[in-house]
Amino acid sequence: MAHILEGRNILITGGTGSFGKKFIQTILAHHKPKKVVVYSRDELKQYEMEQNLSDKRMRFFIGDVRDGERLKTALNGIDVCIHAAALKHVPIAEYNPMECIKTNIDGASNVITAALHNNVSHIIALSTDKAANPINLYGATKLCSDKLFIAANNFKGSSKSKFSVVRYGNVMGSRGSVIPFFKKLIESGAQELPITDTRMTRFFITLDSGVEFVLKSLERMHGGEIFVPKIPSMKITDLAHTLAPTLPLKLVGIRPGEKLHEVMIPKDDARLCVEFEEFYTLMPTINFQSPIDYTRTANALSGRILEGEFEYASNTNTQWLSQKDLQKYLKTL
Repeated sequence: MAHILEGRNILITGGTGSFGKKFIQTILAHHKPKKVVVYSRDELKQYEMEQNLSDKRMRFFIGDVRDGERLKTALNGIDVCIHAAALKHVPIAEYNPMECIKTNIDGASNVITAALHNNVSHIIALSTDKAANPINLYGATKLCSDKLFIAANNFKGSSKSKFSVVRYGNVMGSRGSVIPFFKKLIESGAQELPITDTRMTRFFITLDSGVEFVLKSLERMHGGEIFVPKIPSMKITDLAHTLAPTLPLKLVGIRPGEKLHEVMIPKDDARLCVEFEEFYTLMPTINFQSPIDYTRTANALSGRILEGEFEYASNTNTQWLSQKDLQKYLKTL
């Protein structure tokens, strides 16, 4: 059976980022899209990407998600939209709150409006574990974005558009994340690695796995659900020791807006959680005009509604990334 992207026109906001580049490489190599549009505001990154991707199906749009009119133009004729554009750096967002709000909340609203205007059929927004029980501004803006995308299914009218969200943890090797940060320190001859807290844990997912999960979610989505993959956790101290076994660790304290552990499904959302073999979905908190059975995906996978107290957190996760697993992954970077 052909994938939903075959013969379709696809647009990725923030398409020059780590996820966007890998997503585009994957669909060009393994699927048969008609056209792939990169929508982002950095002309240098677009130029460099265009040099590396000589494919006639590629299009490049300079534009900011803050610009609703430009988005309406860019989404004209588009069938599938992946919304990956965001301001993501936690401490920077704490010091520049309005900039984060304009991109992550106003930008989300603009994507929704432009998608509805152009009758885009499938729209998936990328979220983060920091949107669950947020304590920092970045997480709060992404929670707001998630709510906007879910609610969009309730006011789409006669539009065929479906809006869903994919939420996952830290992407290993992505720009600005902990692995490249530690590796840069090690390569520059650092005598120690900075650790905020020895107890700290995080969810980790590879870029390939993140892309694959979004591709599968496109086929599973009814619209209105938040997809959460079952992925491993790792202690940040184990990560540091894997990268540099001989270097001592220096405690520097938790940064502004940083959590000790991350949560992807809070206890308060457990009643909305449907468990599948490889992932969870969170059902919407609001009732839609046409009821949807979220225990079955659009491509007929069956799940079960979880009963009782449940929390999907990085420190109580049953799946852990070993140092050996991480070493295997590092060899592929």
